[in-house]
Amino acid sequence: MPETAFHHTSHRVDIAAPAGVVYGLVADAVRWPLFLTPTVHVEALDLEGADQRLRIWALACDDVTSWVTRRTLDPAARRIDFRQEVPGPSEPGVTGSWVVEELPEGSSRLTLRSALPASATRTTPASWLERAEHDDLLALLADLKHLAERWATLDEQIVAVEETLRVDGPAELAYDFLYRIENWPAQLPRLTRLDLVEETPGIQQVRMDLLADDGRTHTARGVRVCFPHGGRIVYKLVEPPASTVAQAGEWSVEPDASGVTLRGRHQAVLRCPDGPSGTEPRTESGRGAGPEVGRMLGRDSAAVLGLARRYAQSAVRVITPKP
Repeated sequence: MPETAFHHTSHRVDIAAPAGVVYGLVADAVRWPLFLTPTVHVEALDLEGADQRLRIWALACDDVTSWVTRRTLDPAARRIDFRQEVPGPSEPGVTGSWVVEELPEGSSRLTLRSALPASATRTTPASWLERAEHDDLLALLADLKHLAERWATLDEQIVAVEETLRVDGPAELAYDFLYRIENWPAQLPRLTRLDLVEETPGIQQVRMDLLADDGRTHTARGVRVCFPHGGRIVYKLVEPPASTVAQAGEWSVEPDASGVTLRGRHQAVLRCPDGPSGTEPRTESGRGAGPEVGRMLGRDSAAVLGLARRYAQSAVRVITPKP
């Protein structure tokens, strides 16, 4: 049986941050959707010590793709080896490694090596693969550099909100409302327009216009991954409103013996006004954005959950015959 040929690449970036910090950001893949531009969602399938199995959804050339990756973590060597699983057991996937080296004066070097099977070009144009790999890896390394160099204030820039609501109605109907996002603009005053593309069932790309409290309209673009059997919808705004540089979250429908709990979890990374990039560490002028963004997230989440409850409970009353 002939050996598989691979296309090898290597990218590296020097980072003004401790090697341990950089390794920690790479190792914590579940938080990548909030921090790394191409990553939409990471689902932990198996976390057994140093060995991990993850399903990752990401944007590549504006298309949403997903795969399962096995990773082996070596904190002592600051190295993570990964191997992409593919549907066919005889077909090799992408393999590679993350390596963090300690440099003088507290800085570090992050190197990402990958090997792409040459056979992949038989079904996918080579130019697309090369462009997607090059552009997305550069964006990934740039994000990690930006995060690591601001690690001391990173937690202060994150706003987290969770809203819950009890529902006396079927979980299926509540989930149906959360899934059918194209119907939201008629019921949410702040959402003035929404365009939905769902070429693959359960993978939704949306572009929407949001009305801010000051009367201005902001356009946001997001990706939603829907899990109907688990009653969950995870999302990421790849182009969030102006007040944040990233936003991700989850809607969930959780039935129990006495009813249903609707839950909305949302996290956002604040956009701070200091510096030309708009994402420099916060000064006194940036601290007020956190409560405001938190209130906005909580208000919008509560409004959506309230509409889902009304939809589920109203439908039950309509189909229940009068005595």
